Amino acid sequence: MSIKNFYELNAWKKARSSTKDIYGITKNFPKEEVYGITSQIRRASVSVCANIAEGFGRFFYKDKVRFYYQSRGSIQEVQALLLLSLDQDYISKDTYTDLFLKTTDVSKLINGLISSVRVKPNPSDE
Repeated sequence: MSIKNFYELNAWKKARSSTKDIYGITKNFPKEEVYGITSQIRRASVSVCANIAEGFGRFFYKDKVRFYYQSRGSIQEVQALLLLSLDQDYISKDTYTDLFLKTTDVSKLINGLISSVRVKPNPSDE
């Protein structure tokens, strides 16, 4: 079965679920963080989904992989911000662990997307 839309990708589905979780937990963050960690972690999480989608829509493999790399960088940013949120006691250790594991799964799936693209370069891309 061939995947025809970005929203069929497991990486995008799991990233979407993580983004929903991130929005849920950040509703409880202190008001003074609205332009700090709250905004940053939400934007990074959305960036993961958006870059997976944009990469999927690209024709040339170099373009695809560039967006997948961006997505991978954003998932790392989300993980760093989760750790900072734990340090500030904005989230519990259990919440941190749950979300860190979920984002690690997303990262692995993004790595799979990168690998699948890198093995099939376009002749015109070289």
